Amino acid sequence: MLRITKRNMEHKNCDFQLAVFIIFPCLGLILTFNYFISFITWIFKMCLRSEKHLIKSYGSWAIITGATDGIGKAFAYQLAHRNLNLIIVSRNSKKLETVENEIKTKYPHVQIKTITVDFSGDITVGLREIEVLGRDLDVGILINNVGITYPKAMFFHEVKEEMWMKIVSVNIESMMRVTKGVLCGMMERKKGMIVNVGSGAGVLVPSHPLFTIYAATKAFVDRFSRSLYVEYKQYGIDVQCQLPLYVATNMVSKVAYIRRESLFIPTPEDYARAAIRQIGYGPKCTPYWAHSVQWAFARLIPDPLLDYWRLSIGMRRRNHKH
Repeated sequence: MLRITKRNMEHKNCDFQLAVFIIFPCLGLILTFNYFISFITWIFKMCLRSEKHLIKSYGSWAIITGATDGIGKAFAYQLAHRNLNLIIVSRNSKKLETVENEIKTKYPHVQIKTITVDFSGDITVGLREIEVLGRDLDVGILINNVGITYPKAMFFHEVKEEMWMKIVSVNIESMMRVTKGVLCGMMERKKGMIVNVGSGAGVLVPSHPLFTIYAATKAFVDRFSRSLYVEYKQYGIDVQCQLPLYVATNMVSKVAYIRRESLFIPTPEDYARAAIRQIGYGPKCTPYWAHSVQWAFARLIPDPLLDYWRLSIGMRRRNHKH
C-alpha cells in the first residue's frame, strides 16, 4: 500500500513538473507575442498609418481656440497647410491679426475669420459668433485647445478662489460651451470632428500634486470627451481627447521652467504634426511618439513611487528662484 502511494506521488510530481515545463514557456511565448503585436501596432499608428483627409471626412472649415500661441497656433498652421479654412479664436485681437496675416502670407488661398473671446470672462458675444459660423459654414473640425494653469506650483489651500474659478471657467466651461455651439451644425451635416486637448497630468499619471486643480480639469476633459464620443458616433461625429505631456510652449516654460525642446519635449509644430495624424482614430490618444514611450514606462512604476516623484518635482518648482 505504501509502495502504491509512493508511486502515485511520484507520478503526480512528474505530472506537475511536466505541466510547469509546458505551461510557463507557453505563457512566456504568449506574453512575448502580445508585446510584439503591441509594438508593431504602435509603430503602425505612429509612423505608417495614413492620416485622414480632413476636408473629405469632416468639412472645409476648422475652429481653433487659443490659436495665437503654442499648440493652438501650430494647429492653425498645420490645418491651413492641409487647405482648411480657419476660424481662429483668442482673447488678444492684435495677436489674432498677426497670426491671420502670417498664415495668409504663407497660404494665400486659405480663408480666415477671427473671433476675439476672453474665456475667463463674459463669452456671450464671442460664443454667439461661434454658433453662427458653426451653423452657416461647413465647420467640420473643432480644436478645443485653450487652457490655463497656476502661475507656479502651489498647495491647494494657497490657491485663491478667483484663480481656481478662472481655471475651471477656461479649461472646462468654455470647452463645453464652444462644443455645444458647433454640435448642432455638425449634426445637421452628419459629420464632424471635435478634438479636446487634455493633458497627461490629468490622466496618464496617478497624481499631479501642486497643480491639483489644473490636473482635475484635464481629467474632466478626458471623461467628457469619452462620453461625447459614445453619444455622437451615431450621428457621424467623432470626438477625441488628445493627451500630450510637456510641449515647449510659453505656458510650460513659465510653470515647469523648460526653456527648449528635447527628445521628450517637442516643439508645438512637431506636436501638432503628430496630433493631426491621429485625428479621427479613436476616442483618446497620446499623439507624440516620445510621450507615448514615457507613458509606457510610467505604467511599469508603482503609483506610490510616481506620486513621490511628482511631488518632489512640484516642490523643486515651488522653490525655484527666477
